[in-house]
Amino acid sequence: MKIECKVYGETMEIELKENEEINDLEYKGLRIIQNKKEFCFGIDSVLLAHFAKDIKAGSKVLDLGTGTGIVGILLCEKSRLKEIIGVEIQKHVCELAIRNIALNQLENKFKIINENIANLGNIIPPKSIDAIVTNPPYKKENTGIINENKAKQISRHEIFCKLEEIISVSAKVLKNNGEMYMINRPERLADILISMRENNLEPKVIRFVHSKESNPPKLTLIKAVKNAKEFLKIEKPLIIYQKEGSYTEEILEIYERSNI
Repeated sequence: MKIECKVYGETMEIELKENEEINDLEYKGLRIIQNKKEFCFGIDSVLLAHFAKDIKAGSKVLDLGTGTGIVGILLCEKSRLKEIIGVEIQKHVCELAIRNIALNQLENKFKIINENIANLGNIIPPKSIDAIVTNPPYKKENTGIINENKAKQISRHEIFCKLEEIISVSAKVLKNNGEMYMINRPERLADILISMRENNLEPKVIRFVHSKESNPPKLTLIKAVKNAKEFLKIEKPLIIYQKEGSYTEEILEIYERSNI
């Protein structure tokens, strides 16, 4: 199946491969191609993009573990960044991200590198990046339920790159006072904070994400700043669902569906 889209005013065709479909992101006309048999984005990517939307205008940004490009695509519209580079180790996922960039006419802002995050220190110059966003694999290797689909394994488990490597590389390529935005699971919080401190990335903001107000947190949003002074702010919890199961007003605002 082929679809037509406009790229810089010219009509071009993008071919959908087996098991692929186009999803409307319901934000400024953005769309994304996903493979239904592989790892598809969830609300965590949307929340991360919203959490990082206030990065400084004109920033050069890295999206570590970009996957299909969802976070970078949203940030191109939510922020005033100058350019963003997505890093993804899986070649076929990189190719999908490139098609998603074309689908949304973002080639002038968003580029993709097919590389292991652990090797970035040899590719990206030190102290050259203004901000980093990352939605890394949440699980340590050989823990939890192991999915038979290899692409899903790589997305969920630290098979090719560990959390500590992501933080270490981020510290090397970030400028002084550069910002790092991460979403992860609460059970990894101690590991994250220890590693950040060891790499001179000072945790500045933490926000816990709850499915419902009565439930324990399921996700953690973290902002750190390179070589910043010590001061950590815990923001009010972000609640996804109301008691009856509908989205809260804040989530509707993030998706720009609010009635207010």
